[in-house]
Amino acid sequence: MNSNINIGMIGLGKLGLECAEVFAKEYRTFGYDIYPTESDTIKVCSTVEETINNSDWIFIAVQTPHEACYGGDIPSAHLEPKDFNYDTVKEVLSQINEYADVSKNIVLISTVLPGTSRREFDDLLDNHTLIYNPYLIAMGTVAWDMVNPEMVIIGSKDANDPRVEELINIYKPLMENEPRYETGTWEEAEAIKIFYNTFISAKIGLVNMIQDFAMTIGHMDSGLVANALANSEMRIMGPQYMTPGMGDAGACHPRDNIALRWLAEEYDLGYDMFSTIMGAREVQAKNLADFLIAQSELYGLPIVIHGKAYKPDVPYVIGSYSTLIGHYILESGHNVQYADPLTDDNLDSMQAVVLLAHNRKITYGYAGNEEDDRFYFDIKAGSVLVDPWRKMDLNDTTYKVVHYGNTR
Repeated sequence: MNSNINIGMIGLGKLGLECAEVFAKEYRTFGYDIYPTESDTIKVCSTVEETINNSDWIFIAVQTPHEACYGGDIPSAHLEPKDFNYDTVKEVLSQINEYADVSKNIVLISTVLPGTSRREFDDLLDNHTLIYNPYLIAMGTVAWDMVNPEMVIIGSKDANDPRVEELINIYKPLMENEPRYETGTWEEAEAIKIFYNTFISAKIGLVNMIQDFAMTIGHMDSGLVANALANSEMRIMGPQYMTPGMGDAGACHPRDNIALRWLAEEYDLGYDMFSTIMGAREVQAKNLADFLIAQSELYGLPIVIHGKAYKPDVPYVIGSYSTLIGHYILESGHNVQYADPLTDDNLDSMQAVVLLAHNRKITYGYAGNEEDDRFYFDIKAGSVLVDPWRKMDLNDTTYKVVHYGNTR
């Protein structure tokens, strides 16, 4: 046992107790809960003050609940959207401020929404360090999940806190697998956890839609269809299409979603996920259009979309996300030009706000295409390059490069 590090767990409920007992395999571990709790492996303290002052690292595993009726066990989609409740977390932080005799390393493992730690907790801390470290744990397999995680998510205030590495070293002796450690800012860690969960929800919703179609259309085994998709590791079950950037495009994808909207209505499925998907696609395009307009007004430059076809190296404009963005620019009363030799959109040398819509490596990388991107026209020095793929060098001295989607 490592006697140089003492661990404290505040909150010994359905998550905290089993996690504390995992820590106890390697470290002296203390715990506290407002409800009576027993354990053979950790020291359960009678007061929160005792846990705080006996611990070098204080883990907070208290609930961040929704109001009643928001759990999903009864219909809730019609209810007003609400944030989690953070009162208990704030109370614990207040207690640490009150009772801690020295600076503490505080690790919050409870689920919160992106932006919460900076907005709700940062100003509540005295001279303590807050790290956000949510677990990917399922009830029933808490202890196993903790030591066999797919990844360990760790966020700190500025993403460079040296205590992150210290926390990783605390975890390493406990792990039975060799997980990857995903580190970043509080906001990045918060987003990884919450979107991980919602990806699962979206995935289940889609495969259960196959099931509903099977029941209404007939002559279909939803398991066979889902299994064919589950084994499709080149695109939908792999890292492909997991780079935020330009939206879904081409002659197939948008129109297939639109067609499935019709099918869902034709068979009276009772819901339309594809309306939400296509609606989000369009709002995301408008958001990017608005950003380009703002950059154009800021620098007094015209707007050019670099790549009009729906992807590089093809002449086809049908389903193009570039022209969808252009639509919203024109709708706002601004002008836009395109640069794409394969669609006969050729431009002379000019200075502009340029959206780098095409990226060959991202589009064709899965096929082994590593060809470098080339400009479709002479972009004059001083231009603003808006890169939604975040691949251009931010330190480029010829252009002002903006990584759309990176607000660090």
